[in-house]
Amino acid sequence: MALSEQEIFEKVQSVLEDALGVDADDVTPASRLGPDLGAESIDYLDISFRLEKAFTIKISEGEMFDQSVLTNTAFVSGNQVTEAGIAELKKKMPHADFAAFEKDPQVASMANLFTVAMVCKFIQAKIAA
Repeated sequence: MALSEQEIFEKVQSVLEDALGVDADDVTPASRLGPDLGAESIDYLDISFRLEKAFTIKISEGEMFDQSVLTNTAFVSGNQVTEAGIAELKKKMPHADFAAFEKDPQVASMANLFTVAMVCKFIQAKIAA
């Protein structure tokens, strides 16, 4: 039986509460994992492992939180992600909402892509596959 969007959100919310030590009220679809919930780079790996266990899925390295574009000079110029970089990110992370990022594609703003809603969309796609 497929999980509803609400069931996926509740499981993701629980995983993030445990992984990041935050309250359920802090974990909303719009919450950004780093800026709002305090996730650091090591936490993203832990979150991936916990999601794998919670949903009985396999998440490859960089599949949900891809940042490899940032190390490629064809995709980053100065502190900006180039159009080619944005296109690559969209290909690698179709579950992310790029609307705000495209208007100001600062490397430092990439953390804003990693929202609870993004994680839920990723999980939804994984369990539907």
